Amino acid sequence: RQQKWKSSVSTQAKMPPCDFVPEKYQSYPYEHMQKIREQHLSPALRMYYKKPLLLHQGHMQWLFDYEGRRYLDLFAGIVTVGVGHCHPKVTMATQKQLARLWHTTNIYMHPSIQEYAEKLTSLLPDPLKVVYLTNSGSEANDLAMFMARLYTRNFDIISFRGGYHGGSPYTLGLTSIGFYKHGVANGFGCSTTMLPDVFRGPWGGSHCRDSPVQTVRKCSCSEGVCHANDQYIEQFKDTLNTSVPKTIAGFIAEPIQGVNGAVQYPRSFLKEAYQIVRERGGVCISDEVQTGFGRTGSHFWGFQTHDVVPDIVTLAKAIGNGFPMAAVVTTKEIASSLAQNLHFNTFGGSPLACVVGAAVLDAIEEDGLQKNSEDVGTYMLLELAKLRDKFEIVGDVRGKGLMIGVEMVTDKDSRHPLPAEEISQIWEDCKDMGVLIGRGGLYSQTFRIKPPMCITKKDVDFAVEVFHTALQRHMERAA
Repeated sequence: RQQKWKSSVSTQAKMPPCDFVPEKYQSYPYEHMQKIREQHLSPALRMYYKKPLLLHQGHMQWLFDYEGRRYLDLFAGIVTVGVGHCHPKVTMATQKQLARLWHTTNIYMHPSIQEYAEKLTSLLPDPLKVVYLTNSGSEANDLAMFMARLYTRNFDIISFRGGYHGGSPYTLGLTSIGFYKHGVANGFGCSTTMLPDVFRGPWGGSHCRDSPVQTVRKCSCSEGVCHANDQYIEQFKDTLNTSVPKTIAGFIAEPIQGVNGAVQYPRSFLKEAYQIVRERGGVCISDEVQTGFGRTGSHFWGFQTHDVVPDIVTLAKAIGNGFPMAAVVTTKEIASSLAQNLHFNTFGGSPLACVVGAAVLDAIEEDGLQKNSEDVGTYMLLELAKLRDKFEIVGDVRGKGLMIGVEMVTDKDSRHPLPAEEISQIWEDCKDMGVLIGRGGLYSQTFRIKPPMCITKKDVDFAVEVFHTALQRHMERAA
């Protein structure tokens, strides 16, 4: 029987062809790499999979390991490789700049920072026209918190439970996922509020979210009414009335939660929440680290899908396609609050980073990647929804564009998370068949699918077939 499975697995899903040939791997043997890692790399840097991958080259949506095996990358270096691994346009622009000028810092002008600032801000609505460039999402959110407090002269900031906004001591107060919390003081002046999660939360129905796939929960709301939304807004007001002073510095939210597994809120929640926050003197911060740059398909920025304009936007990950860069974009007024004293970032907005950033924006436009995210993402969501209808353990399929979550449960009625070891087996099976996916959620119960935005429908067919096979194998094991 085991043998039978082996053969059916290898033939069922056929990996789409790829004419790229990787270079021959020429570094240390696998075991030696492992030894160096154990001795010299921080044990905090945990790895995926029982036998961690040793990757050696990438090309668009593909990764190659040290033995030349090819994988379809559906996690994109944690939602970072937006336009594809080693995208030729971005690579060429970077190589050119490498030979010209790496670094001066912002004490001098160099062409690329002005060119990039103009290009980036042209993609954001008024009054979001002033940029501060940094090196990582944590740094950007750190600075956004700082600016919100300086500008409003208030201190308290509200975030959602299940939100991830970085791992620096300052941003850990906003990050509300237990795994990331260390036993040291953090989060002074940060309050969390109930996550309006229409699948796992206390309220939710069949029309709540902006997604081609709704929850399996039913509701009797008529057109334009959302009972779940009203309940979650009451909870939000309750936090404001009990946990913080009558004026606050701000509220931060991801348009779709990333680390927590592509969790979506009721359609009008953010619009109402922004209004309430502004009435209390606070600014609204949209953390676009995972949702920005066309990933949601219908819009370039995640906040646009909620019909809001934030006061501060933070960007990272896909902004540099893997190059370490990030940005805070805000209004002239808020930006000027930081200029009253000195604030400096040595590497932020380096000549190299700005050239990379500009090439990424060109690639998104020239390759039509926002439209591809919408078309291929919607196709994938609907294909995955068929698996949800077929398997009791697939509790929820959700998302928008190429920001997708598949939440695994013991059964759809209880919505109880599927045990981690069972999820791990399914996940390992997918990897063995050539598909890399992420994990997320408070119980690590959600598969995160956020590939390079260049993937095709053929890639999706392959990935869904692999996932289907892994689910069937799981059912066989359970039986």
